[in-house]
Amino acid sequence: MSDHSGPGCRDAGPIAPYGGRLVNARVRGRRAAELRTRSFDAVWRLSEEQASDLLLVADGAYSPLEGFMDRQAYEQVVCRMTLPGGLPWTIPIVLRIDGTLAARLRPGDALALVEGDSPEGAAAGPARQPGVLAGGLTVTDVWKVDLREEARRVYGTEDPSHPGVARLFRAPEWCAGGPVEVLEWWRPRGLPASLTMRPARTRQLFLAAGWRSVAAFQTRNPAHRAHEHLQKCALEQVDGLLIHPLVGPTRDADLPSGVRMRAYEILLWHYYPPERTVLSAFPAPMRYAGPREAVFHAIVRRNYGCTHFVVGRDHAGADGFYGPYEAQAFFDRFDPGVLGIVPLKFGGAFFCRACGGMASERTCPHGHAGRVVLSGTELRRRLRAGEPVPAEFARPQVTAFLQRALAGR
Repeated sequence: MSDHSGPGCRDAGPIAPYGGRLVNARVRGRRAAELRTRSFDAVWRLSEEQASDLLLVADGAYSPLEGFMDRQAYEQVVCRMTLPGGLPWTIPIVLRIDGTLAARLRPGDALALVEGDSPEGAAAGPARQPGVLAGGLTVTDVWKVDLREEARRVYGTEDPSHPGVARLFRAPEWCAGGPVEVLEWWRPRGLPASLTMRPARTRQLFLAAGWRSVAAFQTRNPAHRAHEHLQKCALEQVDGLLIHPLVGPTRDADLPSGVRMRAYEILLWHYYPPERTVLSAFPAPMRYAGPREAVFHAIVRRNYGCTHFVVGRDHAGADGFYGPYEAQAFFDRFDPGVLGIVPLKFGGAFFCRACGGMASERTCPHGHAGRVVLSGTELRRRLRAGEPVPAEFARPQVTAFLQRALAGR
């Protein structure tokens, strides 16, 4: 059987995992050998997003989830933003499958989860399994979802120009739920182990460092001065900082994950105290669900051992769909004692020429004329257009690396 207790992790780190224990759905040894040779009832090829979610379930980042949600959990999360036991949860984590496979599955069936070029719903059986086996799911539920209702509730819109809604509407309408077992060695293709640390590992690092408070910072963009400003403001309030760039599936316009991570390594080398900073990639897909995703990001970082979470302007937003501070206000809907992680709410940061440094809407008395407004979108545009990137926008060492990286591509 898989080890769902997370050995040694229940009390490691400065805060308990969400729900009280860190799930570990990895299997090794005899159980892994049995999984590799068993006769599955059906096979499903994972999408890139599903592979990312499976990894995060397996490693405990999505604790207390032990697999993909069943129908009851899905409906409660979509409609009430809680798991069946009442614990707040804002984003559905489901395995979406096509109707052909859904018609074949029954509760109790064993579904092989593979990566590879196999047709979805391919023939089962270990000798005929296409692709690479990642693990297995024991089916507890199969049901059809209303994608438009999910879009309205989770994203607040049915507009297909919203990137999260567009991805949702391309997904199958059927779901299969149940607990998973994942082979110990498996990782999604293209995600080097050197980029990421499991929640058990970050907890061990925080414990060894003696940190009693840790702030997490989420981003999907390369580092710029606004990020640095917010991170260092957070670091003034806590013992340690986890910089946790999201490297799962994002929009095509985003820079490659390896480039973004290297940019952060360069920034930390020159400008951050190494004894108080940890850098690790967060291998989740980006959903662009705004307020709901902000709370989800905070909950997940609690499982990594963080006590605080930075929530900046338009967190996890999509252009024009959410108010700039809607995500910050959304946290007020939840009992802070239950969430157990403190949101650090910051205004939009910029470089003010009149102030002579970084400032925010809450601290700067000057007008917009002297402000250099910073954003990942504008940084990407300047880099791709070959335009100068002023030092007020990004550190010169980071800019030089990004320019070389894009020129090489």
